[in-house]
Amino acid sequence: MTADPIVQLLAQGVQMLLVLLIAPLVIGVVRRVKARLTRRQGAPLLQGYRDLAKLLRKESVLAENASWLFRSAPVLVFALTWVAAALVPTFASGLMFNWAADVVALVALLGAARALLALAGMDVGTSFGGIGSSREMMIATLAEPAMMLIVLALAIAAGTTRLAGVADFFIAEPLAVRVSLALALVALVIVALAENARIPVDNPVTHLELTMVHEAMVLEYSGRHLALIEAASMMKLTLYLSLLVCLFFPFGMAPASASVGGWLIGLAAWSAKLLAGAVVLGVWEISIAKMRVFRLPDFLGVAFVFAFIAILLSYLARGGLE
Repeated sequence: MTADPIVQLLAQGVQMLLVLLIAPLVIGVVRRVKARLTRRQGAPLLQGYRDLAKLLRKESVLAENASWLFRSAPVLVFALTWVAAALVPTFASGLMFNWAADVVALVALLGAARALLALAGMDVGTSFGGIGSSREMMIATLAEPAMMLIVLALAIAAGTTRLAGVADFFIAEPLAVRVSLALALVALVIVALAENARIPVDNPVTHLELTMVHEAMVLEYSGRHLALIEAASMMKLTLYLSLLVCLFFPFGMAPASASVGGWLIGLAAWSAKLLAGAVVLGVWEISIAKMRVFRLPDFLGVAFVFAFIAILLSYLARGGLE
């Protein structure tokens, strides 16, 4: 039985709040796993919350030639990322705003946030900001086409680009194993690593001139502005982990007709899958090295090729069925 609109609205609000609150914890798990695997004590799991609280208490220092774009970009990037993260189904596929959760809209929101941050990185005219912005846009030109091909592959298989619809399709066919979807999964993982500036594409803890990408763009930010950018980055990682488990591992997710009890079960399943994803990411990052910048096109080219083959296989499979 479907819950009444007020309960659905409350559930949607809880989902948006959870995405915001749980993001620093996801980063904390990744950092803790990496520290433990390298035999270090590591920072506490709640260190992300402490870092954000410390930055929020500090005053933002702005360059003399900073324009309105530099000052407003952190707020806009945070808002766009939060809206995008709220659109991804997490513990349930039938929440109130899921009708707007289209994959194309998701790509557009994240692309707008990235463009704003890249422009802000060049706004004050520093060399580091220019290097970071140019590298970020180079990665975007390779990652976004692969992401759109992944969207098409899923749309052909599920018959829709709405995330809730795709999740419902895979919930209804939990044992459907297809080569095309496996290729799309690998491609999406590669794109997620690139979009979140994770190893091997970028190292989020380094500030070396020859390697940094995202950190170079935000090097001029401080205080509350930097807190907003860091919070947006944390939410983006949670968004992609939720997207992966929503599209490819939707087991446990509450369907559209679920009751409040079903939502609680879905919440527990989503939390467990996020934890597993953070642990896998930590193990992955400790197992490989940062890739040199000029090799990134080859790495992201693999995602593009895999996504293209996934489309062909999905199209052939759908044509064979019809």
